[in-house]
Amino acid sequence: MQKIINKFKFFLIITFVFLSGCETAKFDYSAFKASKPSSILVLPPLNESVDVNASSAVYSSLVHPLSESGYYVFPPTLVMETFKQNGLTEPRRIHDLSLSKLNEVFGADAILYINIKKYGQTYSIITSANVVSLEAYLVDAKTETEIWRGQAAASSNENSSNNNMGLAGLLVTAVVEQVAGQIFDLGFPTSQIANKRLLSASVPNSLLYGPRHEKAGTNGQ
Repeated sequence: MQKIINKFKFFLIITFVFLSGCETAKFDYSAFKASKPSSILVLPPLNESVDVNASSAVYSSLVHPLSESGYYVFPPTLVMETFKQNGLTEPRRIHDLSLSKLNEVFGADAILYINIKKYGQTYSIITSANVVSLEAYLVDAKTETEIWRGQAAASSNENSSNNNMGLAGLLVTAVVEQVAGQIFDLGFPTSQIANKRLLSASVPNSLLYGPRHEKAGTNGQ
């Protein structure tokens, strides 16, 4: 009997250690709190995917979660027009600009850099899904200190009920989704979800609430 109890205790310890290791590490917000950004300049995202529409699609839906979180966000159309007037249209060249230059032109408290790791349809034998995966980091425009870093992803198949379909149904669904994905940019609604997960202050390890939000300073993160 004692051997069984000892084995059970050992099992509980191993399970506890495993679950503890699976917990998401809590982000250190000390630099963020010291910076206290109020306005954010979002640079056009770098696109590491094969879809040419990725950067513009992700960029167009970034303002909403940031504004909802309590920050003033420079309008993307105004930002891109400013860069265009200065001969800059490629995100890579814009990301290479010095913080001092960006601060001189826009005067933002912080600069947000975003990399698109995945965007668009992914295929397997019997399924097709639109996947968006993002990485981002926020830098204090004056001190050039990185104050936050995060990542998020979303898939169009997250709430799929295809598991209840037969093989024939799965094949038909995959074909329809592939054809639709070639006609329409189905990655856009998925990018909206990924952006919200990445930048909404209500999400653990995301940004803190900004000064324009009623919950400013109450994240508890």
